[in-house]
Amino acid sequence: MVKKRSPGKKDMPFTKQELKTIRKELIEKKAQIIQELISLKDEGLNKSFKDASGDLSGYSFHMADMATDLYDREFSLGLAEAERERLFSLDEALKRVDEGTYGSCDFCGAHISKQRLKAMPQAGHCIKCQEKEEKSAGK
Repeated sequence: MVKKRSPGKKDMPFTKQELKTIRKELIEKKAQIIQELISLKDEGLNKSFKDASGDLSGYSFHMADMATDLYDREFSLGLAEAERERLFSLDEALKRVDEGTYGSCDFCGAHISKQRLKAMPQAGHCIKCQEKEEKSAGK
């Protein structure tokens, strides 16, 4: 891992107004993800297998139904975990905005292209460092 470098004020690729807009967009994305998590929870993660299936009788239901319900629940848990990770990365991006380091790579300190940040506002690494990170994680 490369040592983190904090850019100086003159190195910042964004104006104060741009950072204000970015901060607002990050907060809106967080709110959207939280709503998605709430709907996932309401759709079945909080329900027992019996409640989720709609079976009101005391009898056990078919094994295939149980497997389908289990698959659906695990799929929803996977989605919830991915959303939780996105929330964490958005929090990190907000922290970088507040610290004045947003738009600079956490590893090498180079500017992250505005095009990359527009597509992925929570990006904390430039393309080169992200590729290195993915290659080392794949080994």
